[in-house]
Amino acid sequence: MIAITTRNLTRSFNGVSAVNDLSLKIQAGTLYGLIGPNGAGKTTTLRMLAGLIEPTSGEIRINELRNRDYWRELQWQIGYMPDFYGVYEDMLVWEYLDFFARCYRLAPERRKQVTEELLDLVDLAEKREAYVHTLSRGMRQRLCLAHALVHDPNILLLDEPASGLDPRARVEMRELLRELRDMGKTILLSSHILSELAELCDTVGIIDHGQLVASGSIEEIQKRISQTRRLVLRLLDNKFIAQEILQSNQHVSSISVLAEEPFTAEVRFSGGEADAANLLENLVGSGVRVALFGEANANLEDVFLHLTGGDESG
Repeated sequence: MIAITTRNLTRSFNGVSAVNDLSLKIQAGTLYGLIGPNGAGKTTTLRMLAGLIEPTSGEIRINELRNRDYWRELQWQIGYMPDFYGVYEDMLVWEYLDFFARCYRLAPERRKQVTEELLDLVDLAEKREAYVHTLSRGMRQRLCLAHALVHDPNILLLDEPASGLDPRARVEMRELLRELRDMGKTILLSSHILSELAELCDTVGIIDHGQLVASGSIEEIQKRISQTRRLVLRLLDNKFIAQEILQSNQHVSSISVLAEEPFTAEVRFSGGEADAANLLENLVGSGVRVALFGEANANLEDVFLHLTGGDESG
């Protein structure tokens, strides 16, 4: 099932397009990362999906319903966490969640249950009686994520959820997002921390100047923009024989030595799966003991820089 669909989505401010003809399809139950340079249109896209601003043109469908026709129903299916959020600092942590549960008109007993469950989920149960202003930034981020979950939405829109967090807090946020995905939530998040998106997301979309320039798994995008694949080989012996075989192979365009002991190299290879299998068979048949032979992980930074012209900021 498709959880989020946009068709030719456009939003202009004073005649300048922040989002231009954006078409997305995000499968239900997946974690989708939206990345792009500053001013690329990430936040504007999330705000349109959350119903906070109207598109200039185009269409949004949430769980196959047009948002402009079913907005009241869809409000209960979407949880939104902005990049800059407000908290009521004179409230206790549990009061903060209870307040928003009241906004969604949850019954008193249900409010109490939801508050306790969410505090456990975001690991803030021990802080339930603390004032919000005493929380660390990482704790506040988790509290605001809990706020977005008060009404149990099946879609989460998260704008830079790990922004400004220290390494430990980023790990905690990453594990929490994985847990939410495993619970069946569809998560669309924007981030400039590319290495974390590579580890976390099922699919990514790269947006630049308001337009989607690529969407899919990192491996799929890498293959789309490059005619070659990267193979990594680690050999236990006979490296000179191996180098001769590699250099004579018609599909090998370059060999980069990564380490001498044990001999490890990255090979640019233009052949298919059968050609790679033949290369491995040739190496082993020539007496080369191969400890590792496989495709290198696609590098999200390389893909991002290739598609956005070198700007790596988010």
